[in-house]
Amino acid sequence: MFYYVLKYVLLGPLLRLVFRPRIEGLEHIPASGPAIVAGNHLSFSDHFLMPAILKRRITFLAKAEYFTGPGIKGRLTAAFFRSAGQIPVDRSGKDAGQAAIREGLGVLRRDELLGIYPEGTRSHDGRLYKGKVGVAVMALKAGVPVIPCAMIGTFEAQPPGQKIPSLHPVVIRFGKPLDFSRYAGMENEKAILRAVTDEIMYAILTLSEQEYVDRYAAVVKAEEAAEVSAQARKFPRIPLS
Repeated sequence: MFYYVLKYVLLGPLLRLVFRPRIEGLEHIPASGPAIVAGNHLSFSDHFLMPAILKRRITFLAKAEYFTGPGIKGRLTAAFFRSAGQIPVDRSGKDAGQAAIREGLGVLRRDELLGIYPEGTRSHDGRLYKGKVGVAVMALKAGVPVIPCAMIGTFEAQPPGQKIPSLHPVVIRFGKPLDFSRYAGMENEKAILRAVTDEIMYAILTLSEQEYVDRYAAVVKAEEAAEVSAQARKFPRIPLS
């Protein structure tokens, strides 16, 4: 119930007023039945903009850190994300990927829309990174279509680290559903999973027109953070007084 209060009364109208998103390809979202909406991930705002403009409810897999914050603020944040239809997924440990797949398949078995960001994390520089194969596993196991989606302008409106979004034009663009039924029963074939994932990422890239990086975003982030840390140790800041 609170999901629809957020969508139609509290958050949805506010997001539409602030961002005034232009929607393209909405006819590609099925009126009923299970499907995966796979998109790029540029901003914290992405979690809420897409649900605000879709007629159907969509459930996203979200990192568990959004649900485990300490104190009153942490509890309020967790309650908000659950009310907005987000499912917590622990991304640490060897079983993290299986947990995400299990939760996602549960959504699809209920004939609902599942939202997923194949990159696995927000882009820190606005580029599109290599997709993880979990989206392919779910698409093949559930036998559902994948609708590619591109969020355009949300990085400029709310880049990483910026808490309050800026006024910037936003476009939400959906592509034609991708049918992978030709790979039915092959969800354990690594080469097939990679091919399916790459096809999904290419569809997203075509819609978003981002620069593509054939590496995982999390790896690039970690390398850049390590480089910054190394530079800080090499050239420590000297107090002015």
